[in-house]
Amino acid sequence: MTTSDMIRQLCKQRNISLAELCRRIGQTPQNFNKKLKRETVTFEEILTIATVLDARYEQAFVLPDGQKIKYDQAEENGGEQKY
Repeated sequence: MTTSDMIRQLCKQRNISLAELCRRIGQTPQNFNKKLKRETVTFEEILTIATVLDARYEQAFVLPDGQKIKYDQAEENGGEQKY
């Protein structure tokens, strides 16, 4: 699943349109749709999307021994999601 697919799925589950998401993150639908098509949504934009849609974003590298090196938005904010 691509980042664009994940964003579309998140909007669907949150019952908002992509146009509404764009309004909430301060971008035009035309510009953001281009980013989705080119898969050029930035990490900062992903974090903003998570915040405005009341979600937490995580990403990780998983080593062969199972150890994870991860980014967790809640941990970055002192254990609490900031909205």
